[in-house]
Amino acid sequence: MLQTLMKDALKEWAVTIKALDEGKQHLLLRKGGIREKEFKVEHEEFLLYPTFEHQRSDLLKHEYQEDLRATLAPWNGQAPTEPPSSVTFTHFARVRDVIEVTDPAHVTALSPFYIWTTDYAEKRLHWRPRKPLEILLVRAYRLEHPVVVPVSPYFAGCKSWVELGDGLPLGALTPMVSEERFQAEAQRIREVLK
Repeated sequence: MLQTLMKDALKEWAVTIKALDEGKQHLLLRKGGIREKEFKVEHEEFLLYPTFEHQRSDLLKHEYQEDLRATLAPWNGQAPTEPPSSVTFTHFARVRDVIEVTDPAHVTALSPFYIWTTDYAEKRLHWRPRKPLEILLVRAYRLEHPVVVPVSPYFAGCKSWVELGDGLPLGALTPMVSEERFQAEAQRIREVLK
């Protein structure tokens, strides 16, 4: 059941959150951060914590490189050299399915459904090769009002999950795509993984 306050956030590239917002993507690829031995879906509902480190245009398909420049506009199109002093939460996500992938052919088959280059997605698969790549099918929602939070030292580092103390108010949530469109896209994704 959806809560009115959300305490959990998943760190994700800002450009990926933009793709979720625009309905260009409905999945996340996860293998875990450097500080984690493996990725686990600890929460089925969470805020999306926009990150800027590791984002590079050469890791994105050509048609999404302008989206990256847009997310980096506050820093003149370049990744910030210092971590931002605050984080703005604008989106909430609900995991609708988790699919484990170990076959590189499946990563290639999923290419139409993500903004990254296939080479980057395959590198995610091969990093820590004994662990599967987690495909999270997520339905994204926009928060009624963005919430700005000072960045705590606890938030820093290569980790997937961040706990947000007492939680942040969600307010009314606007789905980025209809349930029908999400279900159709999710079915297409499942089909290519058969």
